[in-house]
Order: sequence, then C-alpha cells, then structure tokens
Amino acid sequence: MMVPPQLAEAVQHFSVWVIPLVLSITLHEAAHGLAAWRLGDDTAWRLGRVSANPIRHIDVFGTLILPVILLLSGGGVLFGWAKPVPVNFGRLRPLRLGMILVALAGPGTNLLLALVSMLLLHASPYLPSMFRVWGEANLTNSVMINLVLAVFNMLPLPPLDGGRVLVALLPRRWGMKLEGMERYTMILLLVGLFLLPMIGINVFFWLVEIPVEFMAQMLYQIVG
Repeated sequence: MMVPPQLAEAVQHFSVWVIPLVLSITLHEAAHGLAAWRLGDDTAWRLGRVSANPIRHIDVFGTLILPVILLLSGGGVLFGWAKPVPVNFGRLRPLRLGMILVALAGPGTNLLLALVSMLLLHASPYLPSMFRVWGEANLTNSVMINLVLAVFNMLPLPPLDGGRVLVALLPRRWGMKLEGMERYTMILLLVGLFLLPMIGINVFFWLVEIPVEFMAQMLYQIVG
C-alpha cells in the first residue's frame, strides 16, 4: 500500500522533533532519580522511575499533547515536560548539597545529550543515504531541544530545577517563601510564553533563546 506523500512528509516532520524531545525529557527525569538514589533516597528507584523507558515518565499533556500543539501552531517554540520524579529531599545526604546535585542532574544530562548529538553529527555521513537526512535532522533538533530544556529548567522558579537550586542556596526562611511561589509558576510560564508575545513582549527570547544560541555557538566551536 502506497503512503500518500503528504502523510509521509508529515510523519517525518513530527518524528524528527518528537523523538529527540521524548528522549531528552525522559533521560532528564531519569537522571534526577538516579542522582537521588545515589545520594540516599531510593523513592524513584523503587517506583521504577530510574529508567530510560519513556512510558515510565510520559505526562500525557506535557510530553505528547502540548508539543504537538506547538508544532502545529508553527510558533517556533517547542518544549514539554515529563512526570516529575518523586524525591524525598529529607533523605538526601548531605541535605542542601544533595538537593542541588539532584536538581542539576537533569539539566546536566541535557547538556551532555546536546554535546553527544553534536559529536554524532560528525558521523552522520556514514549513515545509509536513505536515512542520512532524517538522522541529521534528529541530531540537529536534539542539540537545540536539549539546550532549551537545560536553560529553561534552570529558570529560578520552583518546581523548575533552577528554583530547587535557589531554594537550597537561600537561608531556610527565604527558601520556604520561594517554595510557596510554586503554585504560581505555571501561570507565570503560560503568561510569559503565550500571552506576553501577543503584545510584543517575548520573554522566552530574552530568558531562553539568547542563552541557548550562545551555548550552541560555544559547543559548536568546541566540537568543530
């Protein structure tokens, strides 16, 4: 049975974005769980969340529905999230350093994946010709997606990783106040990503895109 060219093109377009996105957020969450396990909390390990299996981490809206909506909208912004890995921070040893290391494990993994994707691009000419363009598109998108996830997650808003790091660094009283803002984070993100651009204020560009472009240039210079 012949597949209509338009359908084949649409499937290919979605796959070169969805595959690296799902892989990136899956390993991001698994890294949190692995770091927590190594630092004294086996909650994620017991729940099977220290795994590279995407099914264990998928959030139906954040991993599947939202990225598809963003792709269809053609707005140039693509991001998503997985189910947060449960961590009992009170079991981490040392406590504050443990919180910081667990938080940094996710963005750190994304930076590593971006670097590996860049290195693999050098090997793409050795792919079979029928897969070369598709493979290069996956790797190129993987670089940008992982850099976006790394930078975005380091924004100093709990429950994002940057917020967790800041909570651990602040005096306890201030850290608890910052944690109390967690319920407002999603509202702030939705306003910043979707509403403010409608009136010409692109917060995402200044907070994420500029650092991502800078980091991409730096990595490409290092890798060559």
